[in-house]
This record gives sequence, C-alpha cells and structure tokens, in this order.
Amino acid sequence: MHKRPWSPGAISAVSRFVLRQWRHSRLAYSVEEHHCSACTMAPKYKLTYFNTRGLGEPIRYMLAYGDIDYEDIRISFEEWPKLKADSPYGLMPFIEINGKVINQSTSICRYFAKQLDLAGKDEFEALQIDATADTIADLRHTIGDYWWRSEEKDKPKKREILVNETIPKYLSRFEKQVQDNNGYFVNGKLSYADLYLAANVEYLSAVMKSNILDGYPNLKALVEKVDNIPKIKAWINKRPQSYY
Repeated sequence: MHKRPWSPGAISAVSRFVLRQWRHSRLAYSVEEHHCSACTMAPKYKLTYFNTRGLGEPIRYMLAYGDIDYEDIRISFEEWPKLKADSPYGLMPFIEINGKVINQSTSICRYFAKQLDLAGKDEFEALQIDATADTIADLRHTIGDYWWRSEEKDKPKKREILVNETIPKYLSRFEKQVQDNNGYFVNGKLSYADLYLAANVEYLSAVMKSNILDGYPNLKALVEKVDNIPKIKAWINKRPQSYY
C-alpha cells in the first residue's frame, strides 16, 4: 500500500483549506466536463405510428411536455402490411433511440416520465402512478377491442355493456381518485398518469361516439389542465388532424 508523504495532522490549517479547495475545483471541473459531454450526445428519437392519435398520442404528449426533439414518422394503413414484419412483434407504436428499436407505448411513456420528473419521487409514489396508467391502458384496451376486433353484429351488445357497466366502473373510480388527490391522480401533483389520460380521451370518445368524461367533472378538469400546459397546447394546435 502506497504511503502518503504527509499526514493530515502534520499540515497547517491553511494547507488543509487549500487542499480542500483544490479537490473541490477538480470535482466541479469533472462534473462540468461530464455534463458537457452528455450535452453533445443527446439521444436521437424516431417515433413510428399510424397517422392517428391512438396509441401514439400519449408518447407524443410526453415528448411535447419535455420539449424533446424527435422525428414523428406516420404511416398509412395501406403501408403497414409491408412494414409489419420488420416491426417489433408486428405492432406499433415503437420508438428508435440512437438506432435501437423499443416497443410498448406505456413503457415508452415511463421512460420519458423518469427523465421529466413525472414518474414519482419515490418507489411507492411511482407504484401508484404506474398502477393508474396501467389501469387507464386496461380501459383503452377494452374499448379498442370492442371497436377494432368485434364482428359488426356483436357491436351493439358490446357497446351497451361498455356504456352501462365497464366505462362507469373505471371512470367513477378515476373520478374519486382525482377528487381525493386535489385534482390529480397521485399526491396532488402532475404525473405521467395525468398526461396518459388526457392523451387517450379524444381517441376513446371518438370510438364511443360521445364524450366519455360527461358526468365526471374532476376528470374533465384534469384533462383541461393538462391540455392547457403551454407546450402540450402548442402540440395540440399544430399536430396533424385525425378522427382517432
């Protein structure tokens, strides 16, 4: 073991002070150098989805909120069969991050939420946020199945069940959760679960051909708050128009 040529007790207070200042300056330089290097290597993002809101819109909301630059690749339904075999699991949306392709829309939202301080201050808060977003995804999946995967003859009965049972079951619980948390889903502050709901409402309402938040004033107020965040509002005003 290398032995120091001096001991802390042998040097003067002034010397110790100078040594501490030197160490601090070296650490500060190292941290600054690290951050500058990171700044020059910002990730390149390419989001691929249909020219609709659907599953891609929650990701676009996250990117808009964070003012994150990305390439918004939109493909037509006619183009999709040719591209499907080369996509992850034959599904969209997916995002390319520095050349690596990742699927699963909710997981992609979580990825950006962690960068934007929207994923929770600790593990338990993160759990609550994740559980809420995943439950919204469950509702979206159920409504999507009704619209995209049902025989036309079965749709009237399935819609009746959705309107009278399924949607009220979810939204009444969401309404109470927001009411109990001062206008947000978790702990009275903005999280990616709030953005996740807001980004899905138009799509779900279009599928159901009515505003699914009618009768749920706290949820309506939450979506309005999210949609009026300046960067999200700017995105809504400039995004391509689509029915879904």
